[in-house]
Amino acid sequence: MTPRYEAGRFDVAVIGAGHAGIEAALASARLGAKTAVFSISLDAVGNMPCNPSIGGTAKGCLVREIDALGGEMARAADATCIQFRLLGRGRGPAVRSPRAQADRTAYRSYMKRALEREPNLSVKQAEVVSIETEDGRVSAVVTALGAVYRAKCVVCATGTFLGGKIFVGEYSRESGPDGMFPASELTKSLVSLGLGLRRFKTGTPPRVLASSVDVGRMEVQEGERDLAPFSFSTPALPENRAICYLTYTNERTHDVIRSHLDRSPLYGGNIVGVGPRYCPSIEDKVVRFASRTRHPVFVEPTELGGGELYLQGLSSSLPEEVQLEFVHTIPGLEHAEFTRPAYAIEYDCADPLEFDGSLAHRKIGGLYGAGQFLGTSGYEEAAALGLIAGANAARRALGLEPVTVDRTQGYVGVMIDDLVTKGAAEPYRMMTSRSEHRLVLRQDNADLRLTAVGHRLGLVPEERVRAVEEKYALVRRELRRLERITVVPSHAADVPRGTSTAAEYIEELSGDPFEHPSKLIDLLRRPGVSYAALAPCDPERPPLPADVCEQVEIAAKYEGYIARADAERAAAQRAEDVLLPEDIDYLSLEGLRIEARQKLAARRPRTLGQAGRLEGVNPADTAALMLYLEQRRRFGHDNGGNS
Repeated sequence: MTPRYEAGRFDVAVIGAGHAGIEAALASARLGAKTAVFSISLDAVGNMPCNPSIGGTAKGCLVREIDALGGEMARAADATCIQFRLLGRGRGPAVRSPRAQADRTAYRSYMKRALEREPNLSVKQAEVVSIETEDGRVSAVVTALGAVYRAKCVVCATGTFLGGKIFVGEYSRESGPDGMFPASELTKSLVSLGLGLRRFKTGTPPRVLASSVDVGRMEVQEGERDLAPFSFSTPALPENRAICYLTYTNERTHDVIRSHLDRSPLYGGNIVGVGPRYCPSIEDKVVRFASRTRHPVFVEPTELGGGELYLQGLSSSLPEEVQLEFVHTIPGLEHAEFTRPAYAIEYDCADPLEFDGSLAHRKIGGLYGAGQFLGTSGYEEAAALGLIAGANAARRALGLEPVTVDRTQGYVGVMIDDLVTKGAAEPYRMMTSRSEHRLVLRQDNADLRLTAVGHRLGLVPEERVRAVEEKYALVRRELRRLERITVVPSHAADVPRGTSTAAEYIEELSGDPFEHPSKLIDLLRRPGVSYAALAPCDPERPPLPADVCEQVEIAAKYEGYIARADAERAAAQRAEDVLLPEDIDYLSLEGLRIEARQKLAARRPRTLGQAGRLEGVNPADTAALMLYLEQRRRFGHDNGGNS
C-alpha cells in the first residue's frame, strides 16, 4: 500500500481538467476559493477527443450562456477559431446556432494557460483514487502517489476517464480517451460512498492523413463572415483560416458495414454501456436508418496547418481493417491513410437524480458533479455544468448560499432541471426542442438573460452588467423611434443602383404593394425587409452597433410571438418561485395519488414547477399540492402536514 502524506489544504478540489473541470476550477478560483484541479495528464487539459469544434445546434446557445455567466469557453473558442459558421441561418432566431471549428492544439494550450495563470488555483498532474468523508461530508481527495489534499468541497468532472474502457472490434482494454490512463480506482471509492454508478458509452471517428485525401471530389464548406463571435466581450470575429469539406457514404459503404456487424462489439454484446441516441455510430445509422442510401461525412481539420483530418459522422467500434475498407468506399477517401482508428469508449457515471439544482449531491455534503460524470454528452454541456458546479462548490466552501439557474432563464437551467428531475437514461445532449421557452432563450440574447445571474454568482463584474443594460436601452430607444417615424410611399429611397420611390423599393423587397403611409416598424415587420435593408427609407437612422441592430430586428419581427412566450415564461416562473418546504411528509398528504406521493418523497423537488415535471405527477397532483401549501400558509407551519 502506498504511504500517505499530507499535501495541502484547499477549499475546493476539482477532479478532471476537461471542459467541465476547467470551468469548475476557474469559477471556484475566481470567486476567491483556494482551489486545486487534478488531471491524469496535463497534456489532456481541454482535450477534444471528438471533433475539435465548439457550438452547433443548441450547443452554440450554451456557449454564449457560459460567457454571459462569466465562463471561459466562448473566449477560448474565439481565440482559437479557424472557421466560423452560423447554423440555421435561414430559419427563425430561436434555432440559429454559432459553430466554430477550433485548432485542437491551440485550444488545449489556451485552456492550460488559463488555469496556470488564475490566482487561487493550483494545477496538479495526479490520478485521484479516492474521496474521503467525515460525518457525511467530503474531507479530502487522495492521489495514487499517496498525497492527501484536504478539501471542503469536491467537484467530480471525470469525463470518460472514470472506469474507461475502449473497444475496436474484438480488441478492448481499460483506457481513457486518446490512449491515456483510465481512472479505475476512483470508481471503487465512489461506490463505497454509496453513489449509484451506471455505464455509458460514446465513440470517436477515424482521423486520416490530409495528404492522402482527394478534397476535389468533395463539397467545399467555407466559413462565413459578418457574424457575432461567441463571447460578448470579443471585439470582432476571428478570420476564417480553414476550409472544411462534405462527402457522403453510399450503398457500398453500407454493404461493408452490414457484412461485418458480427464483429462489432456494439452488436456482439461486449459493450454494455448505453450510447447517445442523437450521435450514433455509423454502424448504428446503417441499421437504424436502413432505407437511407447515404449519410453525410464532414471532413474537417483538427488544427491549422496540421496533417490530420477528422471524419465527423463515422464514429465506429468496428475492427480497424473494416474501418479502412468502408472508408475507402467514400468519394475522396478512396486512398485515405489512417492516423488514428475510430474507437468506442465505455465509462462510469453517476445518477444525476442523486444531485440537486446546485449540482450538489443530496446526501454527501460538499460533493458536486459536472459533465459526463452527471450523464451529459458534449463539450458545451460539460462546460456549462462545470461552471455552475464549481461556482456553487466555492460558495459553499466560503459560507455562501448556492445560486441556481432555472429552466425559464436559459438552456443551462433546462439541462440541469432535466438531469436532476428526470434523470438520464442515456448520454444527455442539449437540443432546442428540450426547452418550452426556446423563442426567448436564444443565443443572441444570452447576455440579457444571464449576465445579472453571473454577477449574482460573483463571476461577472458590475461594469459588464452596466454595459448590457446600456445595450438594451439602445434597443428600446431605437424601437420607439421606429414606431414614431412615418414613411410615405412616394418618398425617395436612395438605393445603390439609383434613386427610386419607397413604394417601389419596399415592394421589390417584400413582394407586397406599399400604397399607404406606414411607420418604419411596420415596414420592418414585412417578410424580406431587414433592418439593414430599410436604411434607404430611413435617412435619420442613428449609427448603432451590429448587435443592437440584430436585437432591434428580432424584437420588431417577432414581437407578438415573443410577447406570448414571455407571458408563458412568466407563468412558469411563478411556479418556479414557489419553494417547497423541506419537511413536507409527502407520503401522508391526502389528495395526492399514491404514485405521486412516492415520486415526490423520493425526489424531494425544490419548487412547485419542478414537482409538476416529475414523471408520475399529473396536474391534479400539482393542484392538490398547491392547496396544501395554501392551507399550510394560512393555518401555520404546525398543521401536521395532513391537510
